[in-house]
Amino acid sequence: MRRLLAAALISAAVAGPALAQGQPPLRCAVDGTFAPHAFPSLQGGVQGFQIDLFREVARRMGREIVIDSAAFSGLIPALNAGRYDFLCAPTTVTRERAEALLFTEGYIWTELQFGIRRGTPPIRSEEDLRGKTISVNKGTPYEQWVTTNAQRLNLTLMAFDSQADAAQAVIQGRAYANLSGNTVVRYSASRTPQYVADFVLPGSRLHWGTPFRRDSGAMRNQVEDILTCMKRDGTVARLSERWFGNAPGPDQAERIEFPGYGPPDMPGFDPTPQNPTCS
Repeated sequence: MRRLLAAALISAAVAGPALAQGQPPLRCAVDGTFAPHAFPSLQGGVQGFQIDLFREVARRMGREIVIDSAAFSGLIPALNAGRYDFLCAPTTVTRERAEALLFTEGYIWTELQFGIRRGTPPIRSEEDLRGKTISVNKGTPYEQWVTTNAQRLNLTLMAFDSQADAAQAVIQGRAYANLSGNTVVRYSASRTPQYVADFVLPGSRLHWGTPFRRDSGAMRNQVEDILTCMKRDGTVARLSERWFGNAPGPDQAERIEFPGYGPPDMPGFDPTPQNPTCS
């Protein structure tokens, strides 16, 4: 399936700290169809949790930021090719990815959740998926899960360039269920009466972190220090409540300061204690 790639560039003129003299704008990218993390604004450009989060990160770094919008399946290759300094897209930290990239610690937990069409019997276990067609966004752990379990459960994969198209396939009856991240499934369900947030895969909780190239350790640590300060002063939690509708509790990643740099127990983790200077 083709989709129109959002061509918007978001330039954030940074207020507050003086801009770092002589440094070019930070460059990052999102999937601009992944509401409520990043999606088109009626005023033009892209809005969402990720946009607000990384505009604030850039402001605290004293840098401008340019955020491209493109299909998620192309973001990691573009990062590795040097087009971006990091990705603003919420990126699930898997061991395979962590072996090739550096990640910050998680700023949100993600869990794999299914969305179904209203009127469909609830999914109570993986066995209820047997023989069904599952829609996903290309290049994601959701596609990987369906591919890994396709033979065991006789699943048919239906992959799209955008999460919006994957959800629409369920509403139209072309797919039995849509597999995505919990925040995205719940957001879609809150705005589309025909789409219902359903079964969460047990044991699927993972970090949503920020990926960098392996040679960008210093910048990874700098961004993570800022994210830690934003957790301490409640900024991440406030943005989460604004975009996802619920105030995160003390056991949520928006508030947890993880030890070291990067997700613990993953490749690329640096156990050096964090000691950020938070203003």
